[in-house]
Amino acid sequence: MNAPFLKFDMISFEQSLIIAVFIGIGFGFFLEQAGFGSAVKLAQQFYLNDLSVFKVMFSALVTAMLGLFWLNKLDLLDLSAIRVLPTYIYPQLAGGVVFGVGFIMGGYCPGTCCVASVTGRMDGWIHFIGMMTGIFIFAEVYPFIESWYFSTSLGDITLFQFFQIPYGTAVFIVVMMALLGFVAAERIEKLHAKD
Repeated sequence: MNAPFLKFDMISFEQSLIIAVFIGIGFGFFLEQAGFGSAVKLAQQFYLNDLSVFKVMFSALVTAMLGLFWLNKLDLLDLSAIRVLPTYIYPQLAGGVVFGVGFIMGGYCPGTCCVASVTGRMDGWIHFIGMMTGIFIFAEVYPFIESWYFSTSLGDITLFQFFQIPYGTAVFIVVMMALLGFVAAERIEKLHAKD
């Protein structure tokens, strides 16, 4: 096994932070190049006129999933060494609703609002300030909701563990869902283009 590099001491923690900075800059650059630093383009998602965000995010998810699957199969990556965030049903559902409402109202998600603010868009800055304010408010309220925040725990569970199916089967199902999603997205965009 060679990866994760940090886990197997192939890079230091400090080196991992430097790498993370460059990955972040590259990610932001490509988001901007794809037009995802524009709230107008992102908002088209909700009107079903331009489903680029759906297609890009699903592509990223499938690429990562296939990469992890095959790297593990080739004994280059130890999947058990990758940290899986715990699942808390109700708190994460509430967070998803807050995230969704903020995305619809502002036209940005956290990553794209950072890209927009760095490129000088005023609406990006306003959304970024709103996001930071929300983080501050959450930090202040957290002591009062801590027990609820950790409620309805499913633990460190993955999709294939939850459905009790082999890992390869879960990967196959997600890839098929992505392909069907891409076909559906293309048809929806064509239907809206005719209107």
